[in-house]
Amino acid sequence: MLRKITQCILSAALLILSFPRFSIEIFAWFGFLPLFFALRNKSKLQAFILAYITGVIFWFGIIYWLIHVTLPGTVFLVLYLALYFAFFGLIISRRSVLCTWYSVLFIPSLWVVLEYLRSHLLTGFPWALLGYSQYLNLPAVQIADITGAWGVSFLVMMVNVLMYRLLCTVYSRVVRQKNNKETPGIIIWLFPFLVIFLSLGYGFYKLHTTPKTKQTTLKISVVQGNIPQELKWQAESEDFIIKKYMSITAEALKENPDLIVWPEASVPVVLGDDRLLYQNTKGFIKAGSRPVLLGAVTLDNEQFYNSALLVSQDGELLAKYNKLHLVPFGEYIPFKKTFSFLETVVPIGDFTAGKDYTIFRVPSREYRVQSIDFAVLICFEDLFPELSREFVKRGADFLINITNDAWFKRTSSPYQHLQASVFRAVENRLPLLRSANTGISGFIAPNGKILSLVQDKTGRNIFIGGFATEEIAIAKGSLTFYSRYGDVFVIFCFLVIFGGIFIYAKHYSSGNN
Repeated sequence: MLRKITQCILSAALLILSFPRFSIEIFAWFGFLPLFFALRNKSKLQAFILAYITGVIFWFGIIYWLIHVTLPGTVFLVLYLALYFAFFGLIISRRSVLCTWYSVLFIPSLWVVLEYLRSHLLTGFPWALLGYSQYLNLPAVQIADITGAWGVSFLVMMVNVLMYRLLCTVYSRVVRQKNNKETPGIIIWLFPFLVIFLSLGYGFYKLHTTPKTKQTTLKISVVQGNIPQELKWQAESEDFIIKKYMSITAEALKENPDLIVWPEASVPVVLGDDRLLYQNTKGFIKAGSRPVLLGAVTLDNEQFYNSALLVSQDGELLAKYNKLHLVPFGEYIPFKKTFSFLETVVPIGDFTAGKDYTIFRVPSREYRVQSIDFAVLICFEDLFPELSREFVKRGADFLINITNDAWFKRTSSPYQHLQASVFRAVENRLPLLRSANTGISGFIAPNGKILSLVQDKTGRNIFIGGFATEEIAIAKGSLTFYSRYGDVFVIFCFLVIFGGIFIYAKHYSSGNN
């Protein structure tokens, strides 16, 4: 059993190393192999436990940074998330699954469905999807404009299963010197290779294709204030904070941007309680004669909102967006009467969710002949592809993510958060830019390429202040398949699983299990 546990630890380690900050993405393509071998010929209970151990190690290695906010909450979340690994191991451990060639479709589909459920149950936690490990592997992620991130997860898992089946075949024929009755025909061998070849071929094609639609450019500056979390809401720090944003913005104005973006909650007062600092901020914006998108907590009808506000070059409020998807047990307590005790365990706000998919319009300048619209994703809203899709369907020409990752100190959290933004850009074939209080701020092209980031002279991206300016290309083209139709690929995965149930039931009834 010790050898099996060692294999589980190895799988978890390989998968952790495939994510930031290590980002050795190739490890994800064979990271499940040790787990697959550990599950061979194991009882249901043993398989459940072994896969659960893998999940606990993996998730603690991925979200360890959450302990800077809450240790009990981190432990609870890790134990919950590991259950998805456990059920995955329980289902695939049956010999009728691992040792039949339908597994190259069934197992990747099962993984995708479990990721999809994890992303939606209990308000959802779509963090560290398997496909996200490939965010720097541009050819592999281009299929996301058809399948979403789920297709990349499917592809990576398919390679894991294919390698496992190949090794099993070699072992049976060479080591044990016997024929494998389930050795597939050439067509079954070719199918997964064809899927991989077509997916990567599509990726290279998209990377080397120039959009045919007419493009216009927009120059934007993103500001990173680097305000320590412990100072954010101290009354005596208000002047320091706003002056720092003004100072960085004054430098950005020298590059003559069309729009300047401040991060989430960059204005250190509740708008509605303190009007003076807000008025001073608008006066600064008017003096700079450039529109600014800023983040702030707003108070309206005795309800608090996490908001993004667009202030014109004349210092007038043009539009406001209230965050739609709040962080559970962070910005609000689900079923508050039942879980009220959690207020003593984790720092919980008392925010109200917004209701409107607000589309902002960049204030026009004399040389621009067409309007340009955008949408804002606040904090972890960029993790939810359905939000981005809805904004794009309502007319957004590019996306902005404003966030604050200072909560999690100098860890891998900001880099893991960046992964989601890369996929939202590819899925919708739109530019996406990020402005964070501290890391990671910058610009992402529609093909997922990271164009530029705010960084210091040593190349650091987090816990530094500064700005970055980039001209982004805006093309008002047609919607991508994924933007238009959404998670059709997940439906395909559900159908594969239902088909597998019949196939494996027949396999089991014939006495081959």
